[in-house]
Amino acid sequence: MPFSSLSEIKARLDAGETTAVDVAHLYLRRIEAHNDALNAFVYLDAGHVLAQAQASDAYRAKYAPRSLEGLPIAIKDIFCTQDGPTRCCSMILEGFEAPYDAYVITRLKEAGAVLVGKTNMDEFAMGSSTETSAFGVCRNPWDTNRIPGGSSGGSASAVAAALAPAALGTDTGGSIRQPASLCGITGLKPTYGRVSRRGIIAFASSLDQAGPMTRTVRDAAMLSAAIAGHDPGDATSVADAPVLDWLAACDKTDMKGLRIGKPKEYFVDGMDAGVRAEVEAALKQCKALGAEIIDISLPHSEYAVAAYYVIAPSEASANLSRYDGVRFGHRCDTPEDLLDMYTRSRDEGFGAEVKRRILTGTFALSSGYYDAYYLKAQQVRTLIQQDFMQAFEQVDVIATPTSPVTAFLIGEKADDPLTMYLSDVFTIAVNLAGLPALSQPCGMADTLPVGLQWIAPAWREDVLLNAASAYEAATDWSAQTSAAFAANGGAA
Repeated sequence: MPFSSLSEIKARLDAGETTAVDVAHLYLRRIEAHNDALNAFVYLDAGHVLAQAQASDAYRAKYAPRSLEGLPIAIKDIFCTQDGPTRCCSMILEGFEAPYDAYVITRLKEAGAVLVGKTNMDEFAMGSSTETSAFGVCRNPWDTNRIPGGSSGGSASAVAAALAPAALGTDTGGSIRQPASLCGITGLKPTYGRVSRRGIIAFASSLDQAGPMTRTVRDAAMLSAAIAGHDPGDATSVADAPVLDWLAACDKTDMKGLRIGKPKEYFVDGMDAGVRAEVEAALKQCKALGAEIIDISLPHSEYAVAAYYVIAPSEASANLSRYDGVRFGHRCDTPEDLLDMYTRSRDEGFGAEVKRRILTGTFALSSGYYDAYYLKAQQVRTLIQQDFMQAFEQVDVIATPTSPVTAFLIGEKADDPLTMYLSDVFTIAVNLAGLPALSQPCGMADTLPVGLQWIAPAWREDVLLNAASAYEAATDWSAQTSAAFAANGGAA
């Protein structure tokens, strides 16, 4: 059962074939056996996990089960939770315990989920490899010498290795989809404003969005249905967002009449040959299922990385200014004066990548440079949004590789920030445009997973789920990657 989907576990729970306590014990044993090799979890209270499972079984004995009753969900260490620390994998938040739950955590609890610890991540979600964590490198369970992607690498590694059947991640420039691709699982980034950001430690406020990381497309829909919805406490949460029947959108088994856009800018020289071959094969399969493949252009895509790495650091510079050693988190010892406390607390608490982005963002926002950098990047962002709008006049959904490469070796790009930033070249534009996107397994290149990315118009997650479900039903790569992984020993 460890490699079962949420849907399969739910069916067994509903049929009385197992209990939430038994399920919790199973995954706790998996974590105990494999987390030392992977470093996917950075905090776990087994007693609290079992207490939640016992409460779920007691609830089920009296009432009809809720949508996620008794299902274990791992949580990225960026979501505020009252139970245990929330540190964003940074020493600046050493000792911090949130006084409230993030809105999506409240939604999960209301749905009956059993929350399983905090997963590793790049510090403050700034990274593409989960190598910048203050709690050590997280490893890819397919090859522990390789990175799992980032910034939600711990969540991806945990789901891929069956340390949890599903997890929450966040996506600012690809941080759900890229690690999902590199670890062979499914990851969904909802439309900006679909899911509340309240209680998520902010990186870039106009880009951050929470979403599910799961074994299957239906599982992603199940988890999305639980966390999506308007939050009056979050100004970026959209009140009149179209309501979806998330699970019904997963019933599609063919692609008849579906117009799939293939952007020429996403199939370029420099992409790993194995990745390209698997994605091209996936598009041929889509055509066999009845889809029409239409060549399109997103002409401003080449500027997405540059625009993102002005906008995101600028917003990070503003958001992270609150970590000053005064109100919470790390404070240096025996400061000489207020300025010394600010300076040394931030220098000691933040890692190198976070400092790099704060400095970049502060420079871009500084007097004399704002118009040349930040304003210009926002103008490019508008052009990228317009490219997608024009494309969706021709097609229903866009298909691309999720990542230009498979999982690379730990340390391979750590000393070259620009090369690291290019790891997200196929995912960043989606965040700039605020669109929904999903990555799912579509093959293997040199024994490592490859991801296929679907991009849909704003609020049309149903189109993503239609396409991804039909492809999954025809190819079953999700089950194949699980079976291949289990056959190799199950982790590490």
